[in-house]
This record gives sequence, C-alpha cells and structure tokens, in this order.
Amino acid sequence: MEIEEALPERTCIVTREQKPEDQLIRFVMAPDGAVVPDLQRKLPGRGCWVSKNRTILAQAVKRNAFARALGEGAKADPALPELVGALMRKEAVSALSLCRKAGLAVSGFMKVEEALGKGHVVALLHAKSAAPDGTSKLNWKCGPNAAILDLFSSEELSLAFGRENVVHAALNMGGQSQKLLALARGLAQYDDVKTDEVKTEVAKN
Repeated sequence: MEIEEALPERTCIVTREQKPEDQLIRFVMAPDGAVVPDLQRKLPGRGCWVSKNRTILAQAVKRNAFARALGEGAKADPALPELVGALMRKEAVSALSLCRKAGLAVSGFMKVEEALGKGHVVALLHAKSAAPDGTSKLNWKCGPNAAILDLFSSEELSLAFGRENVVHAALNMGGQSQKLLALARGLAQYDDVKTDEVKTEVAKN
C-alpha cells in the first residue's frame, strides 16, 4: 500500500493553530509592500500562513496581522478575501478544463447519465442554478464513493468546457481529476460550505 507523505504543518497567524500546509494559504510581501497570496506555495521570500477560510482571512486583514507577521511595511488590501476566492475559483475552473482536454470529463445531461451508468465516475458536478429534479435524478445514479459538487456557476462550467449553458458534468478517474477534487475541497473549505452539502471525499482504490 502506498503511504502518502505528510505535509509540513504551519501556524495560522490569526488562530495560532498548527495545520498541514494544504489547509492554509501562504502570503508574501511584494516589493511595494502589497500582501500577495501564494496559492502554489512557491514564491520566494518570507511568508506567513492563514487558515484557508474567507472569514479568518478577513480577520487577518482587519487586525493588521500581516504587518506583524511580514513587517510594518506590509499592506493588505481590504478586498484580499475576495481576490483570493476569485483566484481559487479560477484555478479550479482551469483544472476542470484540463480534465476535459484530457478526455476525463463530459458535460450534458445525457452524456453524464451515460457516464454514470458505466460506473467509473469519481465526481458529479452540478451548476448552482441546476434544477432540483435533474440533480436528484443524476445523484440517485451516482456511486457512493463519487464526489457531488455544486460549487460552480453555469458560466464557470461553460468556460471550462468551451460551450454554453453547461449545467451538469461528470469526471472519470485520473490524476488531473484528483487535482481538481483537491482544489474543490479547498474551495469548499474557504467558502465554509457544509460537508453535508457537498461531498468531496473520494475513496482510493
């Protein structure tokens, strides 16, 4: 059995809790003093960490926590929580687009229903505006180990698939699919989506 390497733990500058790196967001200070999110955790220089949660990040901005962590010259834009959320959504939509290009994703009610029937779907995606009857029908056919995501708008799904009015999509197993699911977990955590509203844990075969 393959053993996953544990990520290093970091301390949130707001809550002072120690968490694995994938549960926090790293920030650095740009030369002009602006506080910059480092979602990939690769930017050079001194960094600090904030729990991956919009409300906690807003508290960091309000309390001037970045100046204490990065230096007095650090200036956090009041719109930083909105910026980070937008960057995370953009990253997730881009990952979904790569899934589609890799042949791992299909869209459209009939194609999704067909994919579910084959039993290889690891994630079922519904637009936030999807009709309840359509989502219920597809959810009923979804396997117990598949994620069910309703984190994206129809516009975001349409952008990922390069077509208009995408409401439902399905994802088959693959490395890129697992990357998307990790990003989806992070997005759900950031926006504090309740776990009973979105399943993002996928059983590993």
